Amino acid sequence: MKSIHGGDIYNNKVNMDFSVNINPLGIPHSVKDAMSDALSYADRYPDMACSGLKKAISEYFTQQGCSIQSEDVIPGNGASELFMAIAHAIKPKKAVLPAPGFFGYEHVLRAVGCDIGYFLLDEQSDFSPAARLDALMDMLTDDTDIFFIANPNNPTGYLADSTFMKQIIGHCKEKHIYVVADECFIGFCEKNYSVLSLLCDYDNLIVVRAFTKLFAIPGVRLGYMLSKNDTIRQKVQRNLPEWNVSVLAQMAGEACIRESEYIKETASYVSRQRRLLSDGLKKLGFKVYKSDADFILFYSKLPLYDILLNKGILIRDCSNYVGLSEGYFRVAVKTFDENVRLLKVIGECIEKN
Repeated sequence: MKSIHGGDIYNNKVNMDFSVNINPLGIPHSVKDAMSDALSYADRYPDMACSGLKKAISEYFTQQGCSIQSEDVIPGNGASELFMAIAHAIKPKKAVLPAPGFFGYEHVLRAVGCDIGYFLLDEQSDFSPAARLDALMDMLTDDTDIFFIANPNNPTGYLADSTFMKQIIGHCKEKHIYVVADECFIGFCEKNYSVLSLLCDYDNLIVVRAFTKLFAIPGVRLGYMLSKNDTIRQKVQRNLPEWNVSVLAQMAGEACIRESEYIKETASYVSRQRRLLSDGLKKLGFKVYKSDADFILFYSKLPLYDILLNKGILIRDCSNYVGLSEGYFRVAVKTFDENVRLLKVIGECIEKN
């Protein structure tokens, strides 16, 4: 079985890494400058309250028309740390997870001894959760404590619309179920289907986002949680380490959140390159699934992971996702030249095999 996450460049000889979906535009100059400046403060403890970062995030979303206060924000050492803190804060006994979906949710739920029910998404409808809305609602019963949903989903890239998300969150509120909406990839999407505007009306809603992929800083580790539920925020905060966000991460985050034009440019560029890569894979004969994110899921009968790795190209083998099987692969949307190169190499592999 391959790694449960992409990015295993340390145990493989890799020239091009398509297994992790990092912004192909690279780190913004302002963020690089902020990280460089942060070195001057490395001899000090970071602000435990992350006051500047919280204020910057609050101001950004206020400008976007969302009523987010500084106290609604909890920064973390990446989204993964926040997922773990949420699990320990709520201590759920029963959870529902869409499948296929991000392995990190299962990881944190297992850590607190939670039973997990998997809601299998429909392959024929590009793994759209809305295609089986009634069945999903039937599964989200009174004895369910928490429901994790990524929008767009990972590894499928499917973006559920606002109507579906509101229906699910509303249903969960009636059943006293917490909803953790993972929006770590929503910045790559041209459609604005965020649930942030629902935070004021739904105290069962927790939104998690990250700077990691969108601003191409996975090595820095920075994410944040948003919630209007004061009790939940306090419990989550108590399950986080002190000084969990470094000086470098805080200053980088303040610079990132001000890069509104970069975010718009990213969504536009990724859309164009995703279309190129998706169309290219289809022409090569693969089954390609609809995606709104910066990665694409497709199916191949060829053992592409090993074939491409032998050529120094790493892709994500998705056979270890619940709900998927051997033959499913995910590739990141990268730069034009890299995407063209990948398609060329895969085409050569098909000819040889």
